[in-house]
Amino acid sequence: MTASSILTDNILPFWMNRVQNPAGGFYGRIDGNGKLHPEAPRGGILNARILWTFASAYRVLGNPDYLQMALRARDQILGPFWDSDFGGTYWSVDSEGRPLETKKQIYSIAFAIYGLSELYRASGDELALRKAVELFHIIEEHSLDPVCGGYFEAFSRDWTPIEDMRLSDKDQNDAKTMNTHLHILEGYASLYRVWKDKELESSLRKLIEIFLDRIILPDGHLALFFDTDWNCTSHVVSYGHDIECSWLLAEAAEVLGDESLSERVNEVCSRMAEAAVQGWTPLGGMVYEKDLRDGKVDADRHWWVQAENVVGCVWQWKRSGKTKWLDCAKTQLRYIEDNLLAPDGEWYWSRRADGSINTEDDRAGFWKCPYHNGRMCMELLDKYPEL
Repeated sequence: MTASSILTDNILPFWMNRVQNPAGGFYGRIDGNGKLHPEAPRGGILNARILWTFASAYRVLGNPDYLQMALRARDQILGPFWDSDFGGTYWSVDSEGRPLETKKQIYSIAFAIYGLSELYRASGDELALRKAVELFHIIEEHSLDPVCGGYFEAFSRDWTPIEDMRLSDKDQNDAKTMNTHLHILEGYASLYRVWKDKELESSLRKLIEIFLDRIILPDGHLALFFDTDWNCTSHVVSYGHDIECSWLLAEAAEVLGDESLSERVNEVCSRMAEAAVQGWTPLGGMVYEKDLRDGKVDADRHWWVQAENVVGCVWQWKRSGKTKWLDCAKTQLRYIEDNLLAPDGEWYWSRRADGSINTEDDRAGFWKCPYHNGRMCMELLDKYPEL
């Protein structure tokens, strides 16, 4: 299959035909066996990623049905998920669209900026741009650390401090994380592409410098968790985040348009890509992570890690001209085709270390969205359509 057919025959129809809720918005969960759970809560991240994916698909392919999906997602972000009293977006709503978990997780708000900015880029939707700008100012007002730099993770609904700042039960409860900063970077770069504001330019530049100075380690891997003063508190290598950051950081510097900064970023990103593929095997895809304290490897092949490895390798091939990166991307894409595409649509969450299909985790849900794999396809259409 080509990237185009994976996108238009496998990924997008699944979300259009099975995840749309006739009563409005989108269902919150389809499990790993393909069963719909209409009563499941709806996540802000899921809706923001649906928005980005279909806005981008409309921009790339011009199908008006994709625009309607994007507008449907926009109306959810600006409707049930929008806090008109305190600003920002809720973490989740229930199956009827009523506020459920009202905390302000900056990671989720950054994705709303990402999706709204892409909708404006694709369609000229002025409402989407205004709301993306509003969310940018909200993050800068409430989340920015004016002393040590960077952004704090989470707050209560009214922006007061919150004890549990974790994105999920698997995460450490720390003041700052690589993951949130990566996706603020992504959202701000997307917004700056369409809104050349001086304050945003400064914030984006500072984010890039935080990655260069604080988050990327000398060996090319990412540090994942930090205290307020940027002391690293983690000991895990996340290969998928390494390869994802290796191209998102380069893209952000490219959008900023500073050639000298881009040169510095590209050098670091090459080192990151080399570090990331330590977790890749040509016949078996990319493993999830490694704990440096005991050497234990989580060898599951998660869907999003495989997708980001394709994109990161194509970006590295474009930058370096070295065919080993293109060969890696092609081999990784074949692994995806053979191991992750579900016959009734979308991708399985992962292949286990023993090669078995993981059906315990969702096909669509809080964290299982069309963004990583959809974006992979669109990046390939842009940079190497022959794949």
